[in-house]
Amino acid sequence: MLRDVLIQKGLSNREAEVAELVSKGLSNKEVANQLFVTEKTVKFHLTNIYKKMSVKSRAQLIVWCLPHLGFVDNEPAQAPRQEIPAGASSINTMPVGSTTVAGTMAATAAASAAAGNVNAATTAPIRNDIGTGSNGNGDIGAFGI
Repeated sequence: MLRDVLIQKGLSNREAEVAELVSKGLSNKEVANQLFVTEKTVKFHLTNIYKKMSVKSRAQLIVWCLPHLGFVDNEPAQAPRQEIPAGASSINTMPVGSTTVAGTMAATAAASAAAGNVNAATTAPIRNDIGTGSNGNGDIGAFGI
């Protein structure tokens, strides 16, 4: 399929073969070995391909060829949406062993606030032991201060 499109763009059969192999990720040496030609011949074909396709690099050639290679979808895949019934709140669940842990952000924040943590839902704990040498290994920080 790609080869036909490239030929319609004005490439010779051999140039289309080279462009197709390059688009599949082969190096110049690998293309040369597969087509039984020298690496210099592959470079010559690539120069002609770039001119005919109006691209400036191997990367631009590959990007141009990607939709025609047959393994790239033209439409992005969308994950199926799950409807939340009216009146139900969004609950985050996580499987743990043979049980499921569930809860909402609001419930977690309320529980933290009830335990005396004023901003537990929005603040991270501050570590005072970093770089002070109090962590037991004598580390006094990156600058030795």
